[in-house]
Amino acid sequence: MKKIGMIGGFGPESTLDYYRLIIDRYHQLQGEGSLPEIIIYSMDMYILLTLVEQKRWDDVTEFLLKGVNTLHKAGADFGIISANTPHIVYDRLKSLSPIPLISIIEETGKKAKEIGLHRVGLVGTSFTMQSNFFQKVFEYNNISIVVPREQEQEYIQHKLMTEIELGQFFDETRDGLLTIVKRMVDEDSIQGLILGCTELPLILTKDEFDIPFLNTTKIHVDSAIKYCLMGN
Repeated sequence: MKKIGMIGGFGPESTLDYYRLIIDRYHQLQGEGSLPEIIIYSMDMYILLTLVEQKRWDDVTEFLLKGVNTLHKAGADFGIISANTPHIVYDRLKSLSPIPLISIIEETGKKAKEIGLHRVGLVGTSFTMQSNFFQKVFEYNNISIVVPREQEQEYIQHKLMTEIELGQFFDETRDGLLTIVKRMVDEDSIQGLILGCTELPLILTKDEFDIPFLNTTKIHVDSAIKYCLMGN
């Protein structure tokens, strides 16, 4: 069994969700008589956000590489980053990493292709919605991505940073997010929705409007556990 290394803290709430889901998924596959070995390095979300806001991509890469190297020195056999936004620099980070990394974007793309989606909506941080790192991966799988309108993106970003990232989940905010999704279903003809921020599954907890909500956290965890158990 391989040791899991996880960079967390982006933010703390989703890191807790990752840990719980890792344990749950492992027990589903292996029973409750054992536990996976997990090394978690919780980094400062606000440092990352500042670097991303300033588009200092080299510094973002170096910041994350510090985390990966820490996991490697602690004995991790492979690594995951428990957030979508840092995957803006995933390709470069992967090329520098001393251990294998599992991409949340690539694994979500595989899942969307597996269930037969061709046109999906993407919600997440403004950095995720305005960048093209999801699009590059999904185009490879012949899947097109639609993002919310500019005003809707501002609403999502505001709610993420002022409520959801802080562990505050309000019905009014959930309704506001679902209103955006419903418009995308009706006007943009999306067949599914990527929850492209690992905090979003904490407030959008189930599929709605007869389309699948792709929980990137759960997809990432499932892939990590599968890799962890390879060779057992």
